[in-house]
Amino acid sequence: MNSFEKNERWRIVLSALAIAGLQTLIVRFEGQPWWCKCGGAQLWIGSAFSEHTSQHLVDPYSFSHVLHGFLFWWLLAWLTPRLALGWQFVCALALEAGWEILENSPWVIERYRAATAAVGYSGDSVINTLGDLGSAAVGFWIARWLGWRWALALLIAIELMLLITIRDNLTLNVLMLLVPLPPGLKEWQQGAA
Repeated sequence: MNSFEKNERWRIVLSALAIAGLQTLIVRFEGQPWWCKCGGAQLWIGSAFSEHTSQHLVDPYSFSHVLHGFLFWWLLAWLTPRLALGWQFVCALALEAGWEILENSPWVIERYRAATAAVGYSGDSVINTLGDLGSAAVGFWIARWLGWRWALALLIAIELMLLITIRDNLTLNVLMLLVPLPPGLKEWQQGAA
């Protein structure tokens, strides 16, 4: 590896770290706690309907963020085919960080409370947003490694797994944020139907 390639790798790594750092600062500035207010620190929370969801490093919704990585890889491979893969990865991280910042804005938090099964949602902890960023990064590289067809098959499998296990997934989440859906769907997600 020549010095140009080493410098390029360092620029990519430093850019990725800068994105994570900026996301951390902005989400913290938005008023989100560093970690769960419960005082405990857990890496994984298995319940999607717990006060601990979105407060620790990873939870069932982390799988949705893996799928963000899939979608960002597809989008960037299509829109920026000549951009080096490392810089496509940095762009994917920037997109995910942008979503994490938006997701923790008062408007989106209120929309989640009103339109989705996340009735008591108060936003993500800072550590959870970093877990989500890491999940999207993992998803980007998985999609790249699998290629289009196998990544699509895995995306469908993950969406179905989430629908069955937590009654929510990326598709439902996006739809419920953007358009009014029947009230029965929200009750079904909460286990009332």
